[in-house]
Amino acid sequence: MEHAVTHYSGGPPGSPPPGPPGPGYGWNGGWAPLPDAPKPGVVPLRPLGLGDILGGTFSAFGRYWKPLLGTAAVAYGTALLVACGAMAVAYALCTDEFDVIERSIRANDSHPPTSALVSVAVTFGVAALFGVLCLMAASALTQAASPAVLQEAVLGRPVTFRQVWGRAVRRFPAVLGALSVPWLLSLLVGALLSAGYVALMLTVVENRGGEAAGVWAAVGLGLGLLLAPAAVWLWVLFSLAPAVAVFESASPVQALRRSARLVKGSWWRIFGITLLLWLMATVASSLIQMPFNLLGAFSMVPGMDVDHTDDAAAAAQIMLSVGGYVLISLLGSFISQILVTYFPQLTTGLLYVDQRIRREGLAPALIDAAQVPPPPRH
Repeated sequence: MEHAVTHYSGGPPGSPPPGPPGPGYGWNGGWAPLPDAPKPGVVPLRPLGLGDILGGTFSAFGRYWKPLLGTAAVAYGTALLVACGAMAVAYALCTDEFDVIERSIRANDSHPPTSALVSVAVTFGVAALFGVLCLMAASALTQAASPAVLQEAVLGRPVTFRQVWGRAVRRFPAVLGALSVPWLLSLLVGALLSAGYVALMLTVVENRGGEAAGVWAAVGLGLGLLLAPAAVWLWVLFSLAPAVAVFESASPVQALRRSARLVKGSWWRIFGITLLLWLMATVASSLIQMPFNLLGAFSMVPGMDVDHTDDAAAAAQIMLSVGGYVLISLLGSFISQILVTYFPQLTTGLLYVDQRIRREGLAPALIDAAQVPPPPRH
């Protein structure tokens, strides 16, 4: 859809600036229903109400689940394999340290060598950090895939996995850069709250650290709580940046600035709709994962009735039961994670389109791109 992407990069060529909205617009009802507004894709090409955005999100996922699921499977599957490889390398690098620690334990030494413990902790810490970075990269790739799908979904055009994957990969660096600011803010707030909580536990439970630990607990928790509202405000302010980076082929800085301009004046509306969809997706994912967990638990039953006279057969039966439980649970986790991942992202993409229609009169350009007749004038 390269020829249609240009329609998202600004208002329709030669069109006058959009006029003020007519009657019936607001937070509760949104724009008044317009039955003659063309709807070539998942949403009508007019300012969107809450029902339009909810329906468009479910419709987009229902129509384009194959490329979305395929992108997520490749992205997260690759990230998981790389993360597991990093853990395997860390284990191989620490075999000597493990031997030292094991000998110390067998010798009933209550204080294993500190150097071995530190080496293991640092090595696996680096591997774990690398795994987290891999998962963050996979998340950025899926956040690039959602707008790539919506570019076609809004216009009612089919799109293949290959097309979505290609555009998501091309825009991946820009999306990753645009996401870095809210991620770093979240990391900062989380680190402060965690540090304050640990210091508080050391002071209250372990009675260690004295007044210094109490001061650090107060500072960490205080700063974390103070920065949390600012982090939420900035997160919403920059929430449209991934969509801007894909729809308009913008750089990370341009995407962040553009998102701030589009969100200005509509912060609470965007926050409320995004939060609502996130809560709905979270509840739905929990309900979906429950039967998988139950099925996985039932798969463990054969492993509880083993033949104790044959150790090899018993071990094989237990391994099969545990393996079945793990596979079923992972499948449920993957499906539920897809909902939590994609539904808020699709909602954010539709909010971007809605803001463009409301502020910049994008509807005529979209109607032209979709090649549908414009609504009749009254």
